[in-house]
Formats: sequence, structure tokens, C-alpha cells
Amino acid sequence: MRCLHINIRKASFILITILINRIHMADNSMDPNTKDQILQNSTLTEEDRAQPDSVCQHPPTPDMECKDLNVPCIKCDMDETCRYGAAVNATCQKKAELNCKGPTTFQKTFICRYCYQTDHWEHTCDLKANCNSVSSPRSTYVTNCTVKNEILCLGHRTFNKNVKCNWTGGYRWTTALALSITLGGFGADRFYLGHWQEGIGKLFSFGGLGVWTIVDVILISLHYLGPADGSLYI
Repeated sequence: MRCLHINIRKASFILITILINRIHMADNSMDPNTKDQILQNSTLTEEDRAQPDSVCQHPPTPDMECKDLNVPCIKCDMDETCRYGAAVNATCQKKAELNCKGPTTFQKTFICRYCYQTDHWEHTCDLKANCNSVSSPRSTYVTNCTVKNEILCLGHRTFNKNVKCNWTGGYRWTTALALSITLGGFGADRFYLGHWQEGIGKLFSFGGLGVWTIVDVILISLHYLGPADGSLYI
């Protein structure tokens, strides 16, 4: 009887492992904008960084007004002695090799500030997926940020910034909670989130005789227990 009991446990462990892998694969297929998107964005950023800032990456069409061009298709003369926060005018002109309609020299209004002082929606930053998003307080890392082309500012348009860790590995909070409620006694929630050692402990202790199961349901419902890779739920 004891051997039969051990074999049943092993079979249950194998079935749960297969179930968790299939659920995780299904989640990733339903939402492609997770870690792959982060890696893709990082790749695109590297490609953009490899191109000189002086190159107009999106040349205008001949029927486009020159005043509608943005950086790096124009060169602007900005007064660095302007009063911080004030709206001032900059004298801009299109690059010689570009064709557009209207005056080639024009005025553009911008807020007097350095590029690193722009708001977070006015620049884009390289995202990293090797930090802990569920730590308290939220961990941070230094990355490169670049001001958007339509924004004029003083100084270097690419700068370093300390940003909060905020990425996802494709784990769904609803799936983790459902597994914790239904199959938490077998460690299914821990296996799904990547906590394999704790999952094995829950499996062979039948969820800590129910106590561990209840605790994990509470921790997951409060978002206190997250994926083992340090990412956020989606």
C-alpha cells in the first residue's frame, strides 16, 4: 500500500507539471506583448542608436510643409540662456538635402528646459527584463532614454535615467489565483509561478494540510506572491 501511495504522488506530480506547462504556453500565445515585446523594443532601440543623430530617418514627401518637420530632419538654434519653464521660440531650418514646401527657415515654440527634464511621456527608455519588479520598494535601474522627435529641448537628446523596474514575463494573475483556489493543495500555483521547490513541498504535504493552501490564496489575491523571475502579472 505504501508503494502504491508513493506512485500515486509521483503520477500526480507529473500530471500537474504537464498541466502547468500547457497553461503557461497558452498564456504566452494569447498575449504576445510580453517579454518578446520587451526584447523587440530593446533590439529596435539598439538599431536606432547605431544610426547617427544627424541622419533624417523619415525623409519628408515633396508636398509636406517644411515647418511640420521634426528632429532630426531640422536644425534649430535655441537660446540656452532662456528662463526655465518659459515658452520660447527657436529658429529652425530644414536640412539641405531634404525637399519640402514653404519657407525653409521657420520658428518653433518649445519649453525652456534640458532634455533630461522632460516628462516621462515625452521620451522613450530602453526596457530591461533582468530586474525585480515585485520587490518592496520597487527596484530601479539606470537606462538610456531618448526624447521623442516632436519635442525640442536643450542639451543631449539621449540621457541616462533611473527608472522603476516594470516588466512582465507573461504570467496572469487570474490564472495563478484560479490554480491556487482549485489545485493549490497540489502546489499547482507555485509550479505555475516558477517556485518549484515550494511547489514540491506543497505537493507532498497536501498543501501543508490546507494551511499553506489558504495562505497562498491570500498572498496571490493581494499580489504579494508573484512570479519567481521577479516580473509583474499581466
